[in-house]
Amino acid sequence: MGKYFGTDGFRGEANVTLTADHAYKVGRFLGWYYGELKRRNGVSSVPRIVIGKDTRRSSYMFEYTLIAGLTASGADAYMLHVSTTPSVAYIARVDEFDCGIMISASHNPYYDNGIKLLNSHGEKMDDATISLIEDFLDGNLEVFGEKWTELPYATKENIGKTVDYASGRNRYIGYLISLGMYSFRGMKVGLDCANGCAWNIAKSVFEALGATVYVINAEPDGFNINENAGSTHIEGLQKLVKEKKLDVGFAYDGDADRCLCVDENGNVVTGDHILYIYGLYMKERGKLVSNTIVTTVMSNFGLFKALDAVGIKYVKTAVGDKYVYEYMSSHGNKLGGEQSGHIIFSKYATTGDGILTSLKIMEVIMAKKLPLSKLAEPVKVYPQELVNVRVSDKEKAQNDKDVVSAVKKVEKKLKTGGRILVRPSGTEPLIRVMVEAESKEDCKSYAEEVVSVLRAKGYCQD
Repeated sequence: MGKYFGTDGFRGEANVTLTADHAYKVGRFLGWYYGELKRRNGVSSVPRIVIGKDTRRSSYMFEYTLIAGLTASGADAYMLHVSTTPSVAYIARVDEFDCGIMISASHNPYYDNGIKLLNSHGEKMDDATISLIEDFLDGNLEVFGEKWTELPYATKENIGKTVDYASGRNRYIGYLISLGMYSFRGMKVGLDCANGCAWNIAKSVFEALGATVYVINAEPDGFNINENAGSTHIEGLQKLVKEKKLDVGFAYDGDADRCLCVDENGNVVTGDHILYIYGLYMKERGKLVSNTIVTTVMSNFGLFKALDAVGIKYVKTAVGDKYVYEYMSSHGNKLGGEQSGHIIFSKYATTGDGILTSLKIMEVIMAKKLPLSKLAEPVKVYPQELVNVRVSDKEKAQNDKDVVSAVKKVEKKLKTGGRILVRPSGTEPLIRVMVEAESKEDCKSYAEEVVSVLRAKGYCQD
């Protein structure tokens, strides 16, 4: 992680830690950098950069300031308007853009926002380019063998333009519909759009495939994104599924790159369940390359036990769909993801895609003619306690000798009956303390042993 960019972009409170000036400078750099790369490679075409945004009030501000920077540097900015992160990744790849920008803070509250950058292949931007952006923000840019205290402005006919590219979003919707292997006619499906990017996409896709659709939290007002809604507040969808007697429900986050499910009984089906369900489905059809699923260190013990039982291998990466995708890409894996619902189907997408994930779960339900509860049943989830501790300094807090000692003591108590994981958040000033054990009481007790040390040492801000 860099000074400004974490595992999922440059994220912070709008106009506090992430300002309009930051966005303008990011646009200035990207427009100039891709133009300079073209010039040095003898390419005369203008840089083309596609931009999407979520439904936060501040997304308009960041969209316009990014565009101002891009066009001032000579790039053309193509506007998808409100659209999902995976749609930006898809369009950046298939329409051969130089890069893509998504304005979103994902599952964070409305007053936060973020700038996510994607390369021309629809993948998370490489660390080397991110480092150059950070150097420019700090006034220390050195690239192409020169130091750049200022970047040149485009002039006359070289100034960039904006292009309304809503057609790109519509093409992404068509792509999702084309992936439907079965008609959903006769299925009653609930969708929680989190008052975010999925609000004007998900319903259209499911109705096109024949489902009877019930939608909640699809009335964004700029302030209600993720507010008691979506994958981080799934209680509303559980209630909807039970009250309407639906067959299944799907909950997305603010930028719709993750999905959690609710079965017909109102029970939550996590990303770990999804990996098991679709992984087994792939294995049964001979589609699971190297018989391996890519998980993260946060995946539940219950997933690993269930995979062991059906003879499926797994690897664990650091937390973040960026790291999951990097491993999948370098090893040729087809399925990977996180407990939080970031699921990557590398045959179809380069990022987590919540709507695609829900379509793939529907495919298994229709193919096997089984309810979601039955498909998820083999994964017996271990009790888990996750405590997010807001701290003044993530690195110092995690590496403090007394904190390390407390973690080791808990590990000895757990032995082989569970685990503890203490890690910094990649996007927020938090230390995450996660404990899995045989009882919920043990989870809470062991987590508190570590949290109490963080508190006693003065790291906690709350």
